Amino acid sequence: MTMRNNMRVKLSAGMAVAALLLAGCSASNHLTAGGQGVRFVEQQPGSECTLLGNASGEQSNWFSGPQGEEGGSMRGAANALRNQAAAMGGNVLYGVSSPTQNMLSSFVPTASKMVGQVWKCPQ
Repeated sequence: MTMRNNMRVKLSAGMAVAALLLAGCSASNHLTAGGQGVRFVEQQPGSECTLLGNASGEQSNWFSGPQGEEGGSMRGAANALRNQAAAMGGNVLYGVSSPTQNMLSSFVPTASKMVGQVWKCPQ
């Protein structure tokens, strides 16, 4: 094998590895079947509901950017939050906030995070 062919093989292998790494880093959180049953509310749930605890969801957007796949990393963070609430047995999220959203996040692609209370309410 000539040196030129050897370099082509190394370059091709390096590009394939880089593409796999970038694809893995930019993947967003997908909403699970359980997460689809979790809803956000603005008013605190009533006495018929039970507070299960707090949850958080995070989505990195370093490679996808603030307007990446599925409308950006905030959607991915919301999906992760809904998925976690469902895993805890909840179906309602209350008091959700985004502590990572600030002036810097408008310019630099940082991870997005959402936090909130998980409640179990009758259907």
